[in-house]
Amino acid sequence: MTSFFLWYLTITLLGLLTFPLAHRLFPALADRGYTLSRALGLLLWGFFFWLLASLGVVQNDAGGILLALVIVMGLVIWALATGEGKFKGNFQVLLDWLKTNWKLVFATEVLVLLAFSFMAVVRAANPESLGTEKPMELAFINAILRSPIFPPHDPWLSGYAISYYYFGYVMAAMLAKITATSGGTAFNLMLALLFSLNAAGAFGVGYNMLTAYARRQSPDSSRSNILPSFLFPLLLLVVSNFEGFLEVLHRRGILWSSPPNFWTWLGILDLQDPPLQPLSWIPEHWYWWWRASRVVTDYTLSGGHVEVIDEFPAFSYVLGDLHPHVLAMPFVLLVIAMTLNLFLGGWEGETNFFGLVRPRIHRTGFIFAGIVLGGMAFLNTWDFPILLALFCSAYVLTHVMRDGWAWARALDFFELAVPLGILSIVLYLPFYAGFQSQAGGILPNIVNPSRGAHLWVMFGPFFIFLFAYLLYHWRVEKTPSNWKTGWILAITGVLTLWLFSWLIAVVVILARPEVADAFLNAQGVVDTGALFMGATNRRLLYLGGLTTLLMLLASSLAFLSALKPGTEESRPDISTDHRAPSTSPSPFIFLLILFGALLVLVPEFVYLKDGFGSRMNTVFKFYYQAWLMWSLAAAFGSTILLRELHGVWRGVFATVFALVMVFALVYAPLGFLAKTNQFNPSNGFTLDASAHLQYSSPDDAAAIDWLKTAPLGIVAEAVGGQYSEYARAATYSGQPNVLGWPGHEGQWRGSNKEMGSRESDLRRLYETRSWDEAKSILDQYDIKYVYVASLERNTYNIVEEKFRQHLPVAFNLGSVTIYVVP
Repeated sequence: MTSFFLWYLTITLLGLLTFPLAHRLFPALADRGYTLSRALGLLLWGFFFWLLASLGVVQNDAGGILLALVIVMGLVIWALATGEGKFKGNFQVLLDWLKTNWKLVFATEVLVLLAFSFMAVVRAANPESLGTEKPMELAFINAILRSPIFPPHDPWLSGYAISYYYFGYVMAAMLAKITATSGGTAFNLMLALLFSLNAAGAFGVGYNMLTAYARRQSPDSSRSNILPSFLFPLLLLVVSNFEGFLEVLHRRGILWSSPPNFWTWLGILDLQDPPLQPLSWIPEHWYWWWRASRVVTDYTLSGGHVEVIDEFPAFSYVLGDLHPHVLAMPFVLLVIAMTLNLFLGGWEGETNFFGLVRPRIHRTGFIFAGIVLGGMAFLNTWDFPILLALFCSAYVLTHVMRDGWAWARALDFFELAVPLGILSIVLYLPFYAGFQSQAGGILPNIVNPSRGAHLWVMFGPFFIFLFAYLLYHWRVEKTPSNWKTGWILAITGVLTLWLFSWLIAVVVILARPEVADAFLNAQGVVDTGALFMGATNRRLLYLGGLTTLLMLLASSLAFLSALKPGTEESRPDISTDHRAPSTSPSPFIFLLILFGALLVLVPEFVYLKDGFGSRMNTVFKFYYQAWLMWSLAAAFGSTILLRELHGVWRGVFATVFALVMVFALVYAPLGFLAKTNQFNPSNGFTLDASAHLQYSSPDDAAAIDWLKTAPLGIVAEAVGGQYSEYARAATYSGQPNVLGWPGHEGQWRGSNKEMGSRESDLRRLYETRSWDEAKSILDQYDIKYVYVASLERNTYNIVEEKFRQHLPVAFNLGSVTIYVVP
């Protein structure tokens, strides 16, 4: 409980401290960045601490963390001391803003506290870092806590630094260290913190969008946008896909009859099986909530199943993974708010790059954008190019509204994208210096288009709201549109992607015939002609998904391509505070819809080459970003329709909206109840992710507690498969071991070269009778601690006598003995 209050107090004080800087940086946003100040402060604090530690200026300790905080405070003082009002005037402006917007401040604080408390309770009822990627995530936090310098050591590969986008874990460890919180407790508090930051961020983005819309409609509008802004975090974090509702129908036996039936046609795994008896309204089969993240289903042409991940935020928090895509979300929202600020005119100015390019963006905004966008690559690498493209596209739209569409707009895009991309990378060079990746280019997705039924189960709640909003602009608002251009661009884009995928396939066939033959065999076809016919037939059969995406692409492009130059009055400058933006946010909404559609469309034809050998991870990464963008656009569109529609159409949409929300809100409450055993944990409530060891393996728990306080050194322990209990000593103590999960190390580094013969060497270490042979292995890997417990005895035929004869015992309890190498 103490840790909970310390984390809440720390992040709240950080938000208050950072607000003057946010107020300066977001002049075009109605909330002046207040709702995002916590995320802004955390990112800047983490960036300066990591950078100073990586450059060797400070060590990874409380002193280094506090020095980084002093730098953030220096930026805050700069924001207060410069500009029109100087220090006293700027401070008075802040006070006046807080007094005027006290309702927004109060709503934000209540939302943050409730969201943080709710997710902390959820995690306390289900705290274990077991299964999926949780051991890896906890291992990173504990390793960063134990590393005296940066880059932090890899907990599962001694002698190497972490080769992963680990910025989010630095933030978690930083907060843990400054609040004297254990790594296990920090794991769960970080999940609760992220949930609250996401809620505040989505709320703030929604409030700024709605206020900009209201001011555009009526500059003197005093209508409150606070209450409808709560819809944005609801759609982002709580609303799920329709699979949860389908689970309820299936469990009740609805639409089930002798095959063929609805469930057979739908083709979602598990739901094709007969419902459990007796029938009920509550899903009960093992891990039923997992299926919602595996809705999209791929098959080879011969019928073999290929797993695809289509995770979404509600699932992430039910599962409780602290993976990079979850860690990055509050900062993705920060980038979207930053992009909205740019679009609304918040950073008018110019940055001169030696006379080569002069993007029309204020220098302060440019540098800040570089820090934030560069951080996205360090948080969740593939978010970086996507969000950089979004930011620069919004920049192009500001030029369109000033000068109209022309070929020069392409130059506008690159005059910002190139220097901003370079700055974003340069600021985080220490990360790239030691980063390896399994990504190895682009491969074609020839045979696995997503079925329309699966896409509608996955994104149906958003599709309904987005199509309604686009229809409203076309038929009711009569928003200028260029449908011919929109459809030409959309169809051309799809055909280009299709031809590009086959061009890559041809290159692979010619350059790597053995790879092509293996693929043909896996698909069950005899030659490339049969492959082409089978793949084309499947695309035609699954045309529903492509048609849905085409309609979204064409509609958003039709409205965007019809934009014309508008007036520039009341567009705020970075240094001013008194003018409200007059730009409509609608083009920005169209841009979010467009990017979401592109993110879902791209894996239909190509995917990133990685260790999984399929489009599984590409769909995972891209769909998650699309969910975030579409949730914001859908929340905005729904709010506008509920406000602006009248008569029978208002009643129709309100009814549809209510039904969709009921169907889409089934999953989260049932999922949380199932995952937490109805909030009745077997061992009581705790936030410590490692507390389960006290009950499942108390001897190991005591030994790991000893390792936590022992001098830093390399641990030898049993090696086994991933997603298992192996590597537990390093995971829970933060000490590096010789080798943890080999499969994950191969993914992180793109090869097994660094692992070498470690796995077989560890087996020899435990099983050999020769002390000389064991000693050579201990020396080779500079092993300090040899861990011997039940897992090691079950994995190896241990000859422990050699350790007893030559090594002192540092710890012994029950089944666990830790030997120390002098």
